[in-house]
Amino acid sequence: MAGPNVPVLSGPSLEPRSGNAKRLVVFLHGYGADGNDLIDIGRAWEPLLPDTAFVSPHAPEPCGQAPVGRQWFGLTFRDPDERWRGVNQAAPALQAFLDSELQRRQLPPSALALVGFSQGTMMSLHAGLRRPVPPAAIVGYSGMFIMPGDGPPETVEGEITSRPPILLVHGDRDELIPVQALFHASSALSALDVPVEWHISQGVGHGIDQEGLRHGGEFLARRFGL
Repeated sequence: MAGPNVPVLSGPSLEPRSGNAKRLVVFLHGYGADGNDLIDIGRAWEPLLPDTAFVSPHAPEPCGQAPVGRQWFGLTFRDPDERWRGVNQAAPALQAFLDSELQRRQLPPSALALVGFSQGTMMSLHAGLRRPVPPAAIVGYSGMFIMPGDGPPETVEGEITSRPPILLVHGDRDELIPVQALFHASSALSALDVPVEWHISQGVGHGIDQEGLRHGGEFLARRFGL
């Protein structure tokens, strides 16, 4: 449960047509968007992931640079450590939300998968690797794996409590978060003994194309044993 100073998150959801959720996929949107930005991916994945509930919480803060969007944490791009502080500050609200959604559906922690885009990928990787029970999978689109400073992966090794299989997807034309972030994340995760796969979307900028969506949905289906 969330503590007294931890924001309570909410957002749109899609319940399975059967009415009985056996799995939960949580979408974490990017900077300046909100939960509505990704929830429709759930509709595209329903055939691959039957009996799965999809939920897409709004990030806890109004976005400092978008009048109607939300942010998991603020970005000035002037402070090299702001992302590290940001993921740590936002993590308690996200963890409480994940626990609450699983409990509400009477699902075990292993029935969870996280899917992030951009800043939401940063949150998915940070929170997912620190769950007491590993999620079934994490899919990260167009994001980064955040570590303190410029230190090696070993600086966070003591914090890693779960090692779920991870798929990273990135466009090779991404100008906001260059594709090199995928290779940096993959290398760091591998050094932490986290199983990671990746896919590069050709000709794609900071976004998700149909091929990337297909890879993500099929990865989740495999990891859920479907």
